[in-house]
Amino acid sequence: MVHYPRRVVALAALLAGLGVQALAQFETRSSSSASPEPIATAVGDFNHDGKLDLAVASVDSETGYSTDVQVLIGNGDGTFKAAVSYPVGEAPDAVAVADFNNDGNLDIVTASAMTNSVSILLGNGDGTFQAAASFATPQDPIFVAVADFNRDGNMDIATIDLADSTGSCLCVAVLLGNGDGTFKEPPIITALPLPPTGLGIGYFATSKKLDLAVSEEYGGESEVQILLGNGDGTFELGASYPVNAGPAAIAVADFNGDHKPDLAVAENEGSSVGVLLGNGDGTFQPEVGYGTNFPIWVAAADLEVNGIQDLVAANLDFPSGVTVLEGNGDGTFRKGVYYADGAEDRFVAVGDFNGDHKPDIVVLDFLHSKAVVLLNTGAAEFSPTTPLNFKKQKHGTTSAPQTVTLTNTGKTELKISSMKAAGQFGVTSTCGASVAPGANCTISVTFSPKTQGAKSGTVTINDSASSKPQVIELSGTGT
Repeated sequence: MVHYPRRVVALAALLAGLGVQALAQFETRSSSSASPEPIATAVGDFNHDGKLDLAVASVDSETGYSTDVQVLIGNGDGTFKAAVSYPVGEAPDAVAVADFNNDGNLDIVTASAMTNSVSILLGNGDGTFQAAASFATPQDPIFVAVADFNRDGNMDIATIDLADSTGSCLCVAVLLGNGDGTFKEPPIITALPLPPTGLGIGYFATSKKLDLAVSEEYGGESEVQILLGNGDGTFELGASYPVNAGPAAIAVADFNGDHKPDLAVAENEGSSVGVLLGNGDGTFQPEVGYGTNFPIWVAAADLEVNGIQDLVAANLDFPSGVTVLEGNGDGTFRKGVYYADGAEDRFVAVGDFNGDHKPDIVVLDFLHSKAVVLLNTGAAEFSPTTPLNFKKQKHGTTSAPQTVTLTNTGKTELKISSMKAAGQFGVTSTCGASVAPGANCTISVTFSPKTQGAKSGTVTINDSASSKPQVIELSGTGT
């Protein structure tokens, strides 16, 4: 059964990296616990240590809506410390980060649908945050974004808000920042023609004023509505464009290298990501769809570090996971590559989580309440991409081997300096000290539990594809 979320949010994740061009390959490397039903995350360095951290919003609709946001401090290797919770408004289903009080520290904002407000947590610069302050929004805010909409140098907040039972507001609400962590009230309201589901921000016209793209759906009508900015926090309705069913998140980036922002729309019920190329005057070309199963979120980033924007979509179901669509640089995309990860994935974001100058992926596993990191392994391609899970094995004995194929997809020799197993596991390989371009080798792993109970371990590989060790996760149970 497919579960379509009541609330969806949208955020464009853009990241430019440094390094050698290679076909991106992503490997599951860590899984961190979060509050039940994580639905949105924001990436930033909260403690100035040069390592990316996460702020995660969860709804927890099964036991009563969540009233906190969680902060996970990064270790710099793709893993995170245990989450720390901070109280916010009820049902925080969207989160963003920015410096709202101009002190050089990142702050957090959440949109709380059940309390019709945003909560601001000012950062202390050491990874901790002050108690939340709340500011009123219209009914049922389902998305929050940050930008300087009135060009005064202070960060502002935009929410998209659903109608209450009287139909009082289908709208975008902008709270103008005072530069000290507080915001002017009431918010500036721009009415929308249809119920909103997602939002993207960019300079779509020639006015040098920030504009908005809002995904909308009602009945059988699905569209992207353009709102042209006036530079003061208000917007005028522009053109609208039909898209496939179930439009949700919108990513904004330049997909064809013409220096004009384009749009990518996650079309959940349409099972596609729709791309609308911008004309640079506030208008867009008709969408071109790229198939992927039930995408609920989409982010744009240069995943292959080649100067071309790619797309990564979070697939809600059938099956759940993430799909990477490689950009061709002309506004078109290749067939998506699917990576199995999580269940009912609702959100995906991009960042360099292990400091190797290659963009990685974090996806929220809604069903199992996890934040899962897939590291970008560059030219070292592993199959399978998921961790190795061994069947139950009697302690004191050794299992039959499981194998992983390593392929060098790069154009130069892949040098391997070491390969070691940790935990109650063993490893052998046919790889040797190097793998030729286009060649592959086999890594064989065995499980030898010494005692009863669940065991975990890793195979750590040091190679020339990455400045940091690459890791194959292992698990099994001794009986």
